[in-house]
Amino acid sequence: MKILVIGGSGQVGKGVSEKLESMGNEVIVGAPSAGINILTGEGLKEALDGTEIVIDLSNSQSPDDQIALDFFRTAAKHLIGAEKLAHIKHHLVLSIVGTDRAQHIGYLQAKKYQEDALVESGIPYTIIRSTQFHEHIGTIIAVQGEGRNVHVSTIDYQPIALQDVVNYVVRFALEQPKNKIVEIAGPDRGLMSDFVESYLKAKGEDKVVVSNQDDKYMFHSISKSGLVPSGEFYPGKISFDDWKRT
Repeated sequence: MKILVIGGSGQVGKGVSEKLESMGNEVIVGAPSAGINILTGEGLKEALDGTEIVIDLSNSQSPDDQIALDFFRTAAKHLIGAEKLAHIKHHLVLSIVGTDRAQHIGYLQAKKYQEDALVESGIPYTIIRSTQFHEHIGTIIAVQGEGRNVHVSTIDYQPIALQDVVNYVVRFALEQPKNKIVEIAGPDRGLMSDFVESYLKAKGEDKVVVSNQDDKYMFHSISKSGLVPSGEFYPGKISFDDWKRT
């Protein structure tokens, strides 16, 4: 089966592409470095020739509100337009848990636009909303840290391992389109401050978690349960404790 992986050179994309290829699929890596550019439309017609499935793992180079919105608007216009002409059988998008509940955040407004454009396109689809990756915890520490102190809110957190994300993307892409949103999350749920503290202790880092009840994530105000699934979800297999030991 021929599959186009937009963002195939990225963190998730590499794992998805490698797994699909190991299963005997023909994978086209959709990236400007490979001559495929969703912002200009370059190479899309050729890449979609004979393609059955498109996996969209693309991301804006900046989380800035307007830059992200411009990116996803332009990308959706070119990608969906080309897919209609190519009669794509399944388009899968990786999105974020809580996107619809935090529309005051510009980046999530842009992600919601990406989701809605696909739903309204008429192309058979699956949208996967994922919680934050285990691997993202280093960014939290870097962004929310001040010297030895790391300021972290006691909001609910349920991160998922990157490998679990890869496995679910591959699984759902190869299944029949669900024509709905599904959510994935890690097997462990708790307070974000506790996850960060646990990670710092496991890695022996000389930093101290200063917890607060500001209900903020990366300086964005968010509801206490805004980052975790509010209903049914598909759980990852890799626990946070197991991941820390890798």
